[in-house]
Amino acid sequence: MHTVTSADGTSIAYAQAGDGPVVVIVNGAMSTAADAAGLATALADAGYTAVTWDRRARGSSGDTRGSTPEREAEDLAAVIDAVGDAAVLGHSSGAVLALYAASRGVPVRALFLSEPPLRFGEDEPADDLADRLQADVDAGRLDEAIVTFQLEGVGLPREMVDGIRASDQFAALLPLAQSTVYDTNLVRVCSTPSPEMLGVAAPVTVLRGEQTFPLLLTAADRLVDAIDGAELVVVPESVMHRPDPAATARVVSDRLR
Repeated sequence: MHTVTSADGTSIAYAQAGDGPVVVIVNGAMSTAADAAGLATALADAGYTAVTWDRRARGSSGDTRGSTPEREAEDLAAVIDAVGDAAVLGHSSGAVLALYAASRGVPVRALFLSEPPLRFGEDEPADDLADRLQADVDAGRLDEAIVTFQLEGVGLPREMVDGIRASDQFAALLPLAQSTVYDTNLVRVCSTPSPEMLGVAAPVTVLRGEQTFPLLLTAADRLVDAIDGAELVVVPESVMHRPDPAATARVVSDRLR
């Protein structure tokens, strides 16, 4: 892992794989750079330099309490500044961050947005969700923050959340509790895309699976309709909000060559 210092002094960790044009991967909620290893390998195999990074409050990156979406956009800018001219591939809230950062002038060669959870003002989480999550984190109730975020922020059904909580993987989510506050604030701010987000200069490709959550189907279709010249690509291999590495890399490669 390498590190770069973001504008507010937060240390951001990133890694590179492969050789060729650069594609920076932006992960979604409750994930780290390691979770994008399969996608990075697929991009590297396709002839690209794949850059993975830990968003703030995750993995090997630092944190500055009270961080805002603007600070996360600066993190992406710092990574791109370190690795050079890049296309950006964002998944889930990472897609939201990628689009938001581009709207704030972060230079991107092209945007690939995989299933961004945009609600366009409909069925939004409660306004106080981020405050309640922060209260749980501050009180050391990391498990409650994770569960509440999954239920209210993501909208997973209770039985699925209960299954995750009972699994061996749940413990690995606890160190990411603070990041749920930042993801909640990011998606809240961007849930109805601003004119600047809809008017980004970079070419936009929106990816979604055939089988995924209804919110994500609607969001992808609405976003493509709202961005002039955006392309929708349905990726059958990506199922239930899990981007298939090889198929996703193929979509990216076909549009960058």
